[in-house]
Amino acid sequence: MIKKGSAVWEGSFKEGSGVISTESGALKKTPYGVAARFESEPGSNPEELIAAAHASCFSMALSLMLGNEGFTPASIETTAAVKLEKVGDGFAITASHLTVHARVPGIDPGKFSEVATLAKAGCPVSKALNLEITMDATLLAD
Repeated sequence: MIKKGSAVWEGSFKEGSGVISTESGALKKTPYGVAARFESEPGSNPEELIAAAHASCFSMALSLMLGNEGFTPASIETTAAVKLEKVGDGFAITASHLTVHARVPGIDPGKFSEVATLAKAGCPVSKALNLEITMDATLLAD
């Protein structure tokens, strides 16, 4: 299985701009640039795309692993916070923190925590990131 995303950039680093698209059409010429990346201006950036990929992959992995244990989640809401830091002469993504709120009927908190920890380590995006991944997983009452 191969999935594709593309980017077009025009101009210099600071004054230039680009667009991001995905093969599925979920993103179609979505703008990105330095101001969106470093100055909180409108537009996307690589870090938020990685965060969205991590959050969605983890949520799917958790659902799968809960199902393997006989539980069906009513809902899983995950936010990934990807950390971009200055390292030496450049920048590096150094960490991703998952905040998870899930409703899983019939599961006890200990089992939920165990399965969430396995999903954090086992989701393909977690494996690809190869960086510190932390998590706060909260089991919400039914």
